[in-house]
Amino acid sequence: MTAIHIQFTRFSAFYSPLISTMSGGFLKQEGLDPSHSIAAPGKSAIDALLDGSAQVVQSALSQGLSSLEKGETPAAVHFAQINEKDGFFLTGREPDPDFRWEKLRGKKVLVDHGGQPLAMFKFACHKAGIDYDAIESIDAGNGVAMDKAFRNGQGDYIHQQGPAPQTLEHDGVGHVVASVGEMIGPCGFSSLAATREWLQTDMARAFMRAYRNTRKYINETSAEEIAKAEAGFFPDTPFEVLTQTIAAYQKLGCWTPHVEITNAAYEVTLDVFEHVGRLKSRHPYEKVCAMPPGD
Repeated sequence: MTAIHIQFTRFSAFYSPLISTMSGGFLKQEGLDPSHSIAAPGKSAIDALLDGSAQVVQSALSQGLSSLEKGETPAAVHFAQINEKDGFFLTGREPDPDFRWEKLRGKKVLVDHGGQPLAMFKFACHKAGIDYDAIESIDAGNGVAMDKAFRNGQGDYIHQQGPAPQTLEHDGVGHVVASVGEMIGPCGFSSLAATREWLQTDMARAFMRAYRNTRKYINETSAEEIAKAEAGFFPDTPFEVLTQTIAAYQKLGCWTPHVEITNAAYEVTLDVFEHVGRLKSRHPYEKVCAMPPGD
């Protein structure tokens, strides 16, 4: 077995295509012995690639775009997608099967103010035809602080990544009313990144074989079976919540069978960051992305 280390920027069931390379045994089938870590708050997972402590990291195209906007050459390249849609949900206080984004006008919304989540939320509002400034957007801090604030009665709605919204429903605190990913559609949301040098190695090709098999598994296997395999990675998440979260992402269609980051998805990501004023130019695909090893 050859050791391979994977570092995550965020760790949740949203990243099941990468988590399941480990929980489903796909990496071991290719002779790779996986371990994983989560980047420290405020520290980029890309640093783990540069110091050699990780070979693959969970990242986002915005990382490469940010480097290019500073006039820097990105230190890593994004070679495969994890999620081809935004994975954040809107949760309200009451069930609302007839929810429309227009209902956010004048409401207090706890919005995740992380760079990409906020940009995507603003773009979703734009696509829905509502001015972001018409919403009383609240920055309550990190995900834990946001969740606590909503549970304590602050805000009419909250904007979170799974399984936080599903946990609120489980606890009877809120009800999911909308999906940001559904409003925006396919885009380059979260991705796998590595150094260009590593992508030329046999280990990279072995990893990619495992990842392709995982993508097939994640689309053809029941949410309950995937949750059973992943449960050890989420000791603090009730099994039914983990299952519900995985099922929600399967239904959303963010785990498409193809692995490459398509030009179409990349262009939508450019649209998002251009809309929020974070791009001075539309950088070429090849500056940020590469085809998966073996292609």
